[in-house]
Amino acid sequence: MSDDAKPADPADRNRHDPPPPIDEVVTTRHALETDDGTLAYTARSGRVVLWDEHVEDDVFRGRRARAQVAVTAYTLDDADPTERPVTFAFNGGPGSASVWLHMGLLGPRRVVMGDAGALAAPPYGIADNRETLLAVSDLVFIDPVSTGRSRPAEGQKAKDFHGFTADIESVAEIIRQWVTAEGRWLSPKFLAGESYGTTRAAGLAQHLQGELGMYLNGLLLISSVLDFSTANFERGGDRAHALYLPFYAATAWQHGFHEGRSLEEVVAEAHEYAARDYPYVLSRGARLTEEERSAAVARLARLTGLSTDYVDRADLRIEHWRYFGELLRDRGLTVGRLDSRFTGPAASGIAEHMDADPSMDAILGPYAAAYQHYLHHELDVRDTGPYHVFGKDVIEHWSYKEFENAPVYVIDRLSRAMRQNPHLAVHFAYGWFDGATPFSAAEDSVAHLRIPEPLRANLEHRYYEAGHMMYVHEPSRVAQAADLADFVRRRSGR
Repeated sequence: MSDDAKPADPADRNRHDPPPPIDEVVTTRHALETDDGTLAYTARSGRVVLWDEHVEDDVFRGRRARAQVAVTAYTLDDADPTERPVTFAFNGGPGSASVWLHMGLLGPRRVVMGDAGALAAPPYGIADNRETLLAVSDLVFIDPVSTGRSRPAEGQKAKDFHGFTADIESVAEIIRQWVTAEGRWLSPKFLAGESYGTTRAAGLAQHLQGELGMYLNGLLLISSVLDFSTANFERGGDRAHALYLPFYAATAWQHGFHEGRSLEEVVAEAHEYAARDYPYVLSRGARLTEEERSAAVARLARLTGLSTDYVDRADLRIEHWRYFGELLRDRGLTVGRLDSRFTGPAASGIAEHMDADPSMDAILGPYAAAYQHYLHHELDVRDTGPYHVFGKDVIEHWSYKEFENAPVYVIDRLSRAMRQNPHLAVHFAYGWFDGATPFSAAEDSVAHLRIPEPLRANLEHRYYEAGHMMYVHEPSRVAQAADLADFVRRRSGR
């Protein structure tokens, strides 16, 4: 047999294949002084490999590395893993890293940045979080693929993770891998999500319980969005206009348009009008009498802080992006979408809506700087690759193919998870000044959960005088930390 006819050596065939990735995790130990004593804890931060079982043509081909996912876990030293709760936390976007919950509310260190009207100057600061949830629960922060430092494995496509179901499946597998590796199947388990993270959490609860048999004790849903039609002003009919009205009224109160009245009084009036009269007015269209229309224009103008002329020209329908630019137009300011307590200079006095969100402008720099300092100088992670607070182009190319020709809707999934597991409790946190996921829209979704009446005792609601990231407001941060700790203690089943 000639040399050319010799069979290929398998070793030659695989000689140039890259080695499979491995977990790259750094372990550090810390102590934190709290009002209840010293917390001695271990931090493990880095990237872990997301594996799947590769089957091709019905033939099992072994395990395949699909991604390297950034995870930071905090575990209390010398704790009983069967008694100690663990909370898995992530933010939203989709396409956001978990930096906000990590460094703003839950983790053992937090950002120092000031607040609306009194922002600190760069380079900002970092401090101990004496109110950390670590006092009552171990914590695992997950950055979904393409956010933070999470990346697809070599040869894998990022877009394969950028979709509703693919995202749930990948995050669920990271949770399963961690729970199994750390021996935590008998620990009380919680999910904490913010914004789209609440959409993810609702889907995860159903998936973890139904597909993996991992039953949960509770969900911490912060600034929740369970039905995207509640914020659809273009194809959602008139529903979004009514559901946003209480937020508009709260924002008008914040900026001095309801002098002599309390926030609670203003919101209650807006709630009442949005529940009955306003939907009726919108449904009548051109059939409104002149008297009915004039009364509606006056009521809406008074509640929202807008002029009667604007409300009339808007045909009684106030769209949120336009509202942010219109409310303080005469002062040359726009109000924030994520947190309408924040204001910023308008780029143009005649623009249809704001050019940028002043609340996002205020918080992005402090959080990005604090986390990267913390990651490299306190958690000792040495990887100097780029850190993406928001994954590039992720949200623009996110796949909702499961909801083709319909709004994204996970009320049914959360309902199913609660019916399946009658011990599953859900904590909802709302910011009065949140224009991204307004409290009244979230309340509407909760009211439409399809669960037996006795299970509604498993739902609880807390409100804060702040916005989407309510912990940016110091009194709200302290109050919310206490509320979440209380929830986890009560719902741990121990």
